[in-house]
Amino acid sequence: MNTGQINRWRLILGSYAKEQLQFTQGASLENGISCMDLEEALDFLYSREQGEDVRREGGTGKSRLTAATWITRIRKLFPKETVEILERQALDHYGMKELLTDKEVLEKLELNQELLKTILQLKHLMKGDVLDAARRIVKKVADEIAEKLNHDIRRSLLGKIDKNSSSPIPSMRNLDIQKTIRKNLKNFDMENQRLMLEQVYFNSRTRKYSTWRVIIAVDESGSMLDSVIHSAVMAGIFAKLPMLDTKLVIFDTQVVDLSAHLEDPVATLMSIQLGGGTHIAGALQYCETLIENPHKTMVVLVSDLCEGGGVQGLLSVSRGIIESGAKLICLTALDMEANPVYDRYTAQKMADLGAHVGAMTPEALGDFMGKIMNG
Repeated sequence: MNTGQINRWRLILGSYAKEQLQFTQGASLENGISCMDLEEALDFLYSREQGEDVRREGGTGKSRLTAATWITRIRKLFPKETVEILERQALDHYGMKELLTDKEVLEKLELNQELLKTILQLKHLMKGDVLDAARRIVKKVADEIAEKLNHDIRRSLLGKIDKNSSSPIPSMRNLDIQKTIRKNLKNFDMENQRLMLEQVYFNSRTRKYSTWRVIIAVDESGSMLDSVIHSAVMAGIFAKLPMLDTKLVIFDTQVVDLSAHLEDPVATLMSIQLGGGTHIAGALQYCETLIENPHKTMVVLVSDLCEGGGVQGLLSVSRGIIESGAKLICLTALDMEANPVYDRYTAQKMADLGAHVGAMTPEALGDFMGKIMNG
């Protein structure tokens, strides 16, 4: 076994193996990173397997790491993908809540949706500067999600292609091939048998301003967290579209109307109270009060359909919404993966009433709503 293999095995086994397996002198990996520094960083996290306050000896003689110095250290020692794994295990598996209650540490964590979810789950522990830092992170991550979704959702909902007028905005999606050829025939190069294009023409999009009201009711139980985040972000996008009048409510056993905060994703997301019971029928009863023109209304229920108040009550209010002429869409998941976990019995009963039931990505929901509005 060569020295490189010995050092790697020692890193795998940890410092408890130091009596049986020593690092070689000046042990480092191929990239020059000290094996002892790596072991110290890994020990800070994984020694917790031995007990809440137990730390394995790193063998370096240095002072113990703190949460803040550990975050700094692992970012220097490991690639980004590994850092994200270590941070997730620290928060989820080992419950290192100090990562979110120390402003210095919080601001060093990798900004992604997983961090956003953790902040929403632990925001009740945050105060003062830490809470302010958390709000800035929520805004940044929510804005990044919105930026990814905005184009596809607007494409789905802003109308159909108008082939009778031209657009100055170049887009292969809207390229008018026939008009481009016709207008440029005078430039045909007979010698080289090529069509020389002086100008390329594109179709425009007609915007449909016949307003639809979209009422999004989101189950804020812990299992729905990814869907809650995407629902809040999408509601903010919907609120800026001219053909939609958007309402957003979140619920457990109580209903909270967040429609006044649609353009402020921080206020929306930080209002979420995860956990507790679920009373879907009560939420839909509130949604009924928001319906003014049923034939121009979509009620989008985002829930795993695990009703705590009795299924018959849920079916009764759902039937009333559908019979009024409004569209009822039941989404068992709304996120980029669209992997649903839901009550199949209730889902089938809702579908039998005439509700559309299924899991969707945000883009798929935009396309589905576009079809309803253009139908």
